[in-house]
Amino acid sequence: MAISNTQAVTPPVTAPAQSSPLVMRIIGAVALAHLINDLIQAVLPSIYPMLKDSYGLTFTQVGLITLTFQLTASLLQPWVGYHTDRHPKPWLLPAGTVCTLVGIVMMSMVGSFALILLAAALIGIGSSTFHPEASRVARLASGGRFGLAQSTFQVGGNAGSAFGPLLAAAIIIPYGQGNVAWFGLFALFALFVLYRISRWYANHLNLFKLKQGQAATHGLSKGRVLSALVVLGLLVFSKYFYMASFTSYFTFYLIEKFDLSVASSQLHLFLFLGAVAAGTFFGGPIGDRIGRKAVIWFSILGVAPFTLILPHVDLLWTSILSVAIGFILASAFSAIVVYAQELVPGNVGMIAGVFFGLMFGFGGIGAALLGHLADIRGIEYVYWLCSFLPLFGVLAIFLPRTRKA
Repeated sequence: MAISNTQAVTPPVTAPAQSSPLVMRIIGAVALAHLINDLIQAVLPSIYPMLKDSYGLTFTQVGLITLTFQLTASLLQPWVGYHTDRHPKPWLLPAGTVCTLVGIVMMSMVGSFALILLAAALIGIGSSTFHPEASRVARLASGGRFGLAQSTFQVGGNAGSAFGPLLAAAIIIPYGQGNVAWFGLFALFALFVLYRISRWYANHLNLFKLKQGQAATHGLSKGRVLSALVVLGLLVFSKYFYMASFTSYFTFYLIEKFDLSVASSQLHLFLFLGAVAAGTFFGGPIGDRIGRKAVIWFSILGVAPFTLILPHVDLLWTSILSVAIGFILASAFSAIVVYAQELVPGNVGMIAGVFFGLMFGFGGIGAALLGHLADIRGIEYVYWLCSFLPLFGVLAIFLPRTRKA
């Protein structure tokens, strides 16, 4: 039986090498699609100040917009991943983008808070169908360098999140909500890219039978694996609750504390999100070399000194610290996803769906709760309270090794 399992694992290892001329082209295309997907998503928080003024929204209502988007983006992802691990669906990649396209065009035309929530939900549904399948495609085209592939895929999304506020500041903020529709052109281009990727994916499914014959090689019991996954979930909680304070409220924090303009605050948000993209890119390859656990440990706990200082410094140091925080904190996610996939081999899509789902879910819940807290205690109190979240990183001590010595 052990021999047959070894033979069954061989094709997924060798197939990417045989497809080496296609590897970086496919990984790059998936990363580009991820960039566009997350760029469109970044439009939402970027136009919050405009929506808040136009519709007289409270911070709680702003948080509910994020919560609606994040929940629809998170709840479906594990189920999509679980199903497609067993029954791959290449067509889901372009189909999800159609939903995103409808949502972003609708966002440009809505005239009420309820319809804003509906548009945000449609964008979230598009995201939930994109991430599990796209993450699997990146892994299939990795040639065995899973950390590099995952981080390249992820950095595309982070780059989109970084450029979103800049484009929103240039296209939407000066001219009004109707100009959100221009982002539909990005969705149309992503639709074309993902259609081409889905064709490659469909043609190569016979080379990547990831589910059949894969067995865990780490030697850990089911209970140990489950406890490790719980620890990873708690680390994702601390990371994305803290990230929610930046992605949804950093502009408000800068405007209130330092009296910046909306455009200037968007530039500071861009610097933070750019640092997030850079940190994500370096986190995966470093994890391939020194181990995922070391990267996770450093990324979550190592950022704590910077977050604890942030609420007490001036604008210059706020800018410097925000860049450092974004870079260090972002390096963990690719390592967390690949580490979890090593814990539960053969479930690439489900694990990607779970952790992308947790990312969106915790981010959305965090945005809603932090928005309500800002209404009660003020936005500066929110940043003081959130500064303690990275201390959860000490839990990384409970993560086991996933590779046999």
